[in-house]
Amino acid sequence: MAAESPDAAPVLTPATIADQEAGPVERFRRRVTEGELGSLPVIAGLVIIWITFQILNPNFLSARNLTNLIVQIADMGTIAVGIVLVLLLGEIDLSVGSVSGLGAGVMGVLQVKHGVPALIAVPAGVLTGTLVGLLQGFWFTRFKVPSFVVTLAGLLAWEGLLILILGTTGTINLFDPGIDAIAGNFVSPAGGWIIAAVGLLLFLGGMLRTRQRRARAGLETRPIAGLLFRAATASVLVLAAVYILNSDRGTPYALLILLGLVIGFDYITRRTRFGRHIFAVGGNAEAARRAGISVTFIRMAVFTLAGTLAATGGIIAASRLLAVNQSSGSGDVLLNAIAAAVIGGTSLFGGRGTVWAALTGSLVIGSIQNGMDLLALSAAIRFMVIGAVLLVAVTVDAIARQGRASAGRA
Repeated sequence: MAAESPDAAPVLTPATIADQEAGPVERFRRRVTEGELGSLPVIAGLVIIWITFQILNPNFLSARNLTNLIVQIADMGTIAVGIVLVLLLGEIDLSVGSVSGLGAGVMGVLQVKHGVPALIAVPAGVLTGTLVGLLQGFWFTRFKVPSFVVTLAGLLAWEGLLILILGTTGTINLFDPGIDAIAGNFVSPAGGWIIAAVGLLLFLGGMLRTRQRRARAGLETRPIAGLLFRAATASVLVLAAVYILNSDRGTPYALLILLGLVIGFDYITRRTRFGRHIFAVGGNAEAARRAGISVTFIRMAVFTLAGTLAATGGIIAASRLLAVNQSSGSGDVLLNAIAAAVIGGTSLFGGRGTVWAALTGSLVIGSIQNGMDLLALSAAIRFMVIGAVLLVAVTVDAIARQGRASAGRA
C-alpha cells in the first residue's frame, strides 16, 4: 500500500483520469467506495448520535452535559493521538492503558507520598511514559519481536509495576491545586472568545498560505469559494462551541490541552519530513528503507511518542478523578483509545489517517458512553454498542481498502 502525502501533486494514473472524466455522481460514488470522504462520515454519525440521545433524554445537549462530555474525553483523546501515530505505521500498541495508569501513579506517589511539587511530579509522570515507549520501541525494532507481543507484555508488566509503586495504599487521593487545575479549571468567557478568534485567524491564514505555496509550485489549488466555505463552517462550529461552553463553566483547560496536541501532531504529520516518513513507513516499510528513510528510528520515535501521550492522558484522567489507584488505566481505557482512532478514520493497515481522528473518534465514543449513562443503561450494553461501532468502522476501512485496490490506488 503506497504512502500518502497530503501536499503531493496528483498522479495522472488511469484511475485519476477516469475521475476527472466522470460526472459528479460517479465521482461521489467512487469516493464513498474508496473511503475518500475524510471525516464527513464520522461527523454525520456524530450528529445522528447526538440527535438520538437528545430525543431520548433532553438533558444530553445541555451546556452542562456537553461541558462534562468534553472534559471526559480529554484523556481518551490524548491517548488516542498516540494510537493514531502507531496505526499510521501499521503497528499496534496494547500497553497504552497500563502506561497511562503508570504515569499517573508515578505522579501521585511523588506528589503525595514524597511531597514533590506538582511542577516536578507531573513532568516526571510524563517522562515515565516516554521511557516506557522508548524501551518498547527499542525491543520491537532491535529484536524484531512483533509490536503486538511487545506491547501485550507491557500491558501486563506496567500494570504490575503500578501496583508495586502504589504499595499497600492502593489508592492515592490528589489534593494539589496544580494537578486539579489540569482537568478541573476553565478559561473565563472572555478568554474563550479570544482563543477562538486567534485560532480561527491562524486557521484561515494557514489555508491561504498553503494555497499560495501550491500555486507557486504549480500544483492544483482549491477555489477561493471553497476556502471561504471551509472558513465559514469552522467559524460557526468553533464559535457555537465556545458559546455553549461559556453558558456553563467556560472552556476547559483539558480541551485546550487536547486541541493543542491534535493541532501540533497534525502539523507534524502533514507538514514535516518526520511526518511524511511515518506515512511512508506505514505504507511500505521496505520501499521507505530503500528510499533512505531510517525505518528503525521512525518506529522507535513513534512508540516513544505513544508512551508519552499515554502517560499524559493518564495524568489528565487522574486530575479529573482526583485519585490514582490500582485500576487506573485498566478496564476500557485501551479499548476506547483504539476504538476512537479507528472510528475516527485511521486505517488499521497503515499509511492512511489523520490525527484529527483522535478527536472525532473520541467524541463518538464519549457521546455514546455519556448518552447511555444518562439513560442508565448497563455496562454490558455499553460495551456491546461500542464493540459494534468499532466493528462497523473496521469493516468500512476494509471495504474502502478493497475499493482502492480495485481502482489501482492501494
